[in-house]
Formats: sequence, C-alpha cells, structure tokens
Amino acid sequence: MTDRGSTSTLSLNGTLSSSLTNGAFGDAPAVEIRGVRKSFGNVVALERLDLTIPKAAVGLLGANGAGKTTLLRILLGLTDPTEGKASVLGYDTQTDGVRVRERVGYMPESDCLPSGTTAADFVGHMAEMSGLPARAARQRAADVLYHVGLDEERYRLIKGFSTGMKQRVKLAQAIVHDPGLVFLDEPTNGMDPQGRDEMLDLIKRIHKMLGIAVIVSSHILEDIERVCDHVVILNNGKLMLSQPLEGIGTEQGDLLVRVDTRHDEFIQRLGALGFPATMGSTDELHGREEIVVRFDGDQVYDAVRDVAAEMEIALRSLRKRARSLEDVYIGEVEASEGGATGGRS
Repeated sequence: MTDRGSTSTLSLNGTLSSSLTNGAFGDAPAVEIRGVRKSFGNVVALERLDLTIPKAAVGLLGANGAGKTTLLRILLGLTDPTEGKASVLGYDTQTDGVRVRERVGYMPESDCLPSGTTAADFVGHMAEMSGLPARAARQRAADVLYHVGLDEERYRLIKGFSTGMKQRVKLAQAIVHDPGLVFLDEPTNGMDPQGRDEMLDLIKRIHKMLGIAVIVSSHILEDIERVCDHVVILNNGKLMLSQPLEGIGTEQGDLLVRVDTRHDEFIQRLGALGFPATMGSTDELHGREEIVVRFDGDQVYDAVRDVAAEMEIALRSLRKRARSLEDVYIGEVEASEGGATGGRS
C-alpha cells in the first residue's frame, strides 16, 4: 500500500478506525483549481474556474449538465483541461495523474461493476491494484465490505445484487486503499429511501470517523445538506458559489412584507426603485400571503417604509427569512441564466 503519511486500520469485527496525519500534505487544501477551462469543440463544459476546496465533506452541486462530471475527470487526471491547472492533494493532475489516483478514491455514477465476480474478489482485487499484498488485500476487502453492510453477501456474484448493494460495492472499492480524498459521483443514484439514508450515513462516517476528505457530486440538495460542511455550486460550467454550509443559514435572505391591500402596486413601486419583489410566500401564523423582496442590503428597509408611506397603506409585518441552500442555489442559478454558455457534464 502506498505510504501517504497516514495510518489506518480496520479491525476484524469491521469497526473502522483511523489515525490520519497530515503527513506530506500538511495543511494544504484538498483541491486547487486555477483558470481551468474545458471545451469539446464549440461546446464549453467548464469556463475558467478558480477554486480552492478544503479538506472537508464538500458538496459539488449542480443540475445534470452543469459540468460536475467533467470537473471530476479533470481532478482524477483522466482528461486534461483545455486551459489552466488543477492539483489534488498537492499533485498536479496533468503531470502527476498516477500519483493522484494512488491517493484518492472514486465512486463512479455509472453501473460499471463486473457482474461475474463476487464482491469480495472485486474489492480485494482493487486493494491489490492499490499496492496491498494479496493476503492483506483480502482481509482489507472483508473489513470494508462489513463496514458498508455487505458482510453476509460478500461471496455472492455481483450480478445478483440490487442497485443499493451495487452502490455499496462501489463505495467499498473507493475506500479500500485508505485514500486521503474520495470522490463520490451521485452516490445515492437509483436507491430507495431507506438505502439512500443508509448511504448518506456511511458517507458521514467515512469523513467523521476516518478523517477522509469527501467530495460528493450531486444534484440533490437534501443529500448535500445532510452530509457536507462546504458547498460548491456549478451552473453551465461556471462557478456560482463556494462557501461553508454553516454560513448559509445565517445569511440575510429574502425580506417578507405583509400589507393589507394593493399588493401589485406595492410590488411595482418597489421594482421601480430597484428592489425586485413577488407574491408567493404564506405567513404560517396568520395564513396570509406575503410579498417576497430580495434582500440586497439594509437600504431595502427604507424602500419598503417609503413605498408604504407614499401609498398610505398599513405595513402589517416585516421580517427576514434566513436563506436555505435551496434559496441560495435557485438564486445563483437564476442570476447566471442570462450569461449561460451551455455547459455539459
């Protein structure tokens, strides 16, 4: 097994433990991207990304076609960017692609498992491919399969597995060599609700218990919110946002305003002052509709007050709504639609 400045063990009863040290990686970020652009002919998949991804549980969020899979392929050293540079765990993806792949794990979205072999043989083979001796690889495979909930099924042929079981096999092979970083591409794809919950719990345990950095590529906001500490949002190949999830709920979001009458005129007047507003929120306490005003700074309060005074209508309530990840995602995507170039995944 390649020495990566860390040690970890999987006990015989399947309990995973790890004593990861920063070792050769120090406090460097998991991923650094500078000016990365990727095009396929006239189609631009990624448009000059500048991005630093910390060693954390990171959600790579975007709709299908946003550029997520293209970015993962570049970070794995499987394809070169048209322009720019990227490094993973300190290694250049273009010149040190083999070293990158030695030190990371990858769970692909597609169903790419060999159907005619057992889970134990396949995961053991992947461990050997990573440098473990045969005997150690078999033990490691058994322990990892126990951890992902496939202990009793590890000697069954993969072709008889359900979708959820196949996803677990893909996760097992991604972590069997104790990577410093693991890429998970749509890890809950095709899973039923119970299987999805269990997969998300496994991902959290990998990060929290083993200290492995995780990048989860998904278009499901709820999955990202459940397992990640940091979010990166792509849309049409462009970077929309990169920030800790912890700060999103405390950001100033929409302003919710309730007036008794002449809602349309109130909205029009706010819009004329440069404060976009719409109807569409319901005050849960009173069961009345509220006007949603985009919060762009404290000056919005003065605008709401002045419009209400000019119209001589009563301002019944005025409150802030914290932005959820969904609010942030929708807002960033809507703001970018006018200049979208049409990215591909």
